[in-house]
Amino acid sequence: MARARGVFIVLEGPDKCGKSTQARLLVSALKKTGREVVHTREPGGTRLAERIRGLLLDPGPSVHPLAELLLYEAGRAQHVSEFIRPALARGAAVVSERFTLATLAYQGCARGFPLGLIRRLNRIATGGLEPDLTVVLDIPDSAFRQRDPSRKLDRLEREDTAFRRRMRAGYRKLSVPAPATGRPRGRILRIDSTPPRAAVHRRILALLGTVLRMPLKLIKSPA
Repeated sequence: MARARGVFIVLEGPDKCGKSTQARLLVSALKKTGREVVHTREPGGTRLAERIRGLLLDPGPSVHPLAELLLYEAGRAQHVSEFIRPALARGAAVVSERFTLATLAYQGCARGFPLGLIRRLNRIATGGLEPDLTVVLDIPDSAFRQRDPSRKLDRLEREDTAFRRRMRAGYRKLSVPAPATGRPRGRILRIDSTPPRAAVHRRILALLGTVLRMPLKLIKSPA
């Protein structure tokens, strides 16, 4: 019996958009189809890449913007070669919190590096691997101000309002709104993540059905 083709799904968006919650719900739903499902994140996903994540998000030391960009790409190269490609080769569904689009939004649109440069670095780091579907969870600027004040902020979360606005504008520039009905155009789709989490989850499952032709009749929402 032929092994099922792996599928690579990425959830993107600014901090506090609900990526982690939606990733957990999606992983739980996809496991009900009987296939192997793995959950990962960027930066991170492997032992080495998690160490790089610690360096990148540590609010203590100053990090030069170019060093930041190259550290993200170094972690991604390790993540793809050690974790993502082997999982896809096994036929697994890979659900990742962030991937290459995040670098375009943060280091490109917000930091100011040319998008063409970042796309070239992304291709080198990934060996040309691209997600089958990227869903950008969109939130208003006011959502960041509603976060728990007792929670410690990492280095990027401490960036100023102008940086966050450029980053969010970048995500919107680099994605297209997912239509309410019909087959979407493209594989980088944006949805509103402000409704209740169960509604957002159902929206993501609907996109899997229309874009990736996944068997939605086997997927029941756990939310």
